[in-house]
Amino acid sequence: MSYIQGMSFVIHGIGVSSGIAIGHAQLMAHAAFEVPHYDIEKNQLDAEVARFDSAMHGTRTELQGLIDKVPAGAPPEFSAFLQLHLMILNDPTLAEEPRGLIRNERCNAEWALKQQMDTLVAEFEAIEDTYLRERRADVEQVVERVLKGLLGHNHATPRSAQGESILIAHDLSPADVVHFKQERFEAFLTDVGGVTSHTAILARSLNVPAVVSLRHARELIHDRDLLIVDGELGAVIVNPDREVLAEYRLRASELQIERRKLARLRTSPAKTFDGTPIELHANIELPGDIEQVQASGATGIGLFRSEFLFLDRNGLPSEDEQFVAYRQVAEDMRGAPVVIRTLDLGADKQLTGLTQQGDNPALGLRAIRLCLAEPQLFRTQLRAILRAARFGDIRLLIPMLSGVAEMRQTFAAIDEAKASLRRDGFPFRDDILIGGMVEVPATAIMLKPFLDALDFVSVGTNDLIQYTLAIDRTDGSVSHMYDPLHPAILQLISGVLKAGARAGKPVAVCGEMAGELRLTRLLLGLGLREFSMHPANVPAVKQRVLQTDLREAEALARRILNTTEPDRAAALLERLNA
Repeated sequence: MSYIQGMSFVIHGIGVSSGIAIGHAQLMAHAAFEVPHYDIEKNQLDAEVARFDSAMHGTRTELQGLIDKVPAGAPPEFSAFLQLHLMILNDPTLAEEPRGLIRNERCNAEWALKQQMDTLVAEFEAIEDTYLRERRADVEQVVERVLKGLLGHNHATPRSAQGESILIAHDLSPADVVHFKQERFEAFLTDVGGVTSHTAILARSLNVPAVVSLRHARELIHDRDLLIVDGELGAVIVNPDREVLAEYRLRASELQIERRKLARLRTSPAKTFDGTPIELHANIELPGDIEQVQASGATGIGLFRSEFLFLDRNGLPSEDEQFVAYRQVAEDMRGAPVVIRTLDLGADKQLTGLTQQGDNPALGLRAIRLCLAEPQLFRTQLRAILRAARFGDIRLLIPMLSGVAEMRQTFAAIDEAKASLRRDGFPFRDDILIGGMVEVPATAIMLKPFLDALDFVSVGTNDLIQYTLAIDRTDGSVSHMYDPLHPAILQLISGVLKAGARAGKPVAVCGEMAGELRLTRLLLGLGLREFSMHPANVPAVKQRVLQTDLREAEALARRILNTTEPDRAAALLERLNA
């Protein structure tokens, strides 16, 4: 058959947006350059600085032009990420420091810019937070655009999609992905990236399959090769045989039918087969995510990652800027609950003047520890949240609580923020609900004093698993040991749910486990009644909830909880999901 251009094989990466796509490969050139290094004569330094300034100005003009041309109806992330690149470009670290290097070291503009980029990238790589660490790619993409101007290269963009095309790139910047709205690629693949990269976020917002971290896809795949992309498995089948192609075409058709069915559940209440109501909330990072939340049928925001407002900018967001963002989300949700997590971030360069992280950032000054160490930063955010809470059902969520003294300090900071608002004459909500995240094993083990003081708790399974199993989930050499079904993890989650029930306090799960379909019935059986997940996962989880016999789920969950044999647990889980 003509569709087979070469040997059939499979490559694996990280599936960051589920679904199945079938189409022909379209390779995007990787615009990487060897940056020259040469000395500049003293009398030519002004001209070299002017050449640098001209390239920076040209890149600013280009990015602004792309922002102005974002198509109507495009996901809000397009403009947000382009604006992010513009902010990085305007940051003095890139806009001013290279000028000093040119003059002090008498080096060419390209070399000065590359040296400054390498310094920034090294700082980003030291950050423990996955989302923030992957922002180093944004710095690289911005610098690459300037380097293209300095070196006289045209920007590489994907040519128009031809038929059912699957784009393959080393990496994609937000500017590149704008073409997706205009050209409609069926899926995309990248050699690099992670679950929180822009590539992943934009793929989910466009609802197209995507696989990242394929490492050598551009070397192994040829232009026009026939591909099958399985976003669920993170697999790419190159030049499939007839049987595999037919099987995946059938599966793709079935998925389309299933999506249409799931969309009809948007307004249906989430309740188990026996009528037990279940709350399905959404996690968001941007105020613009609300449209997707509403389309998913989620009944609230279970986790608003407020740190996005602090990222990659020159200076911190003001109280009024934060107030406007929080108020917008509350008003858009029209009275539905909005849980705002206070700044969950370790120190990095973008947060000017804050204490830097130590050698082990996962265990260092981060989240609530950082906020208590920087009381002015914390007070500004608390004031903004308290003011915005008058416009909806906003609730406060404190990350990484690990001790009662720490919790008392947090309550004192909230009281002080309220007192300062009274002194300044600002109206605010005094009776705001306050919750804490359970992500440190010590908190899960001694939960009672936290439940006595808090209005609710939310289990952050990503860090709880990492800390309990002593596994760096960002380290590829041990990431295979990151196991949500480990008996210790299930025992901790079960204990938190039981303690919450005894205290009459709501318990939610907002980590990745909440949106993992194979775990929905297990969590229901353990007693979970409030899930919070990426909006794209809500419809499928709702369907699983509607089809769940709670008594059967509880019985099998107890058996899974009582076994220490991985094979036995896997067999019981399969039976639970049958």
